[in-house]
Amino acid sequence: MKLGKVTGTVVSTIKVASFEGIKLMLVQPLNEKLEALGDPIVAFDTIQAGVGDLIYYETSKEAGRILETTMNPCDAAIVGIVDKMEVEGAK
Repeated sequence: MKLGKVTGTVVSTIKVASFEGIKLMLVQPLNEKLEALGDPIVAFDTIQAGVGDLIYYETSKEAGRILETTMNPCDAAIVGIVDKMEVEGAK
């Protein structure tokens, strides 16, 4: 799983059938120090995350498993909202 921050929403009027009714969010990948890693990605949100939430997400084949239809072109999916984060050795 990877750490990220929801920075916005994505609106798509036409989607493949397996994506109907699922929210798309813009996610900025982060490292353990909450610093940006690379470019933002689009991820599916089935857990009702909101803009500004610190989340964890999954990519690749594992991301597609969050949807009911197992054969779908999902690249990234939000799987949890981070309530608290502690890093060993950090102050």
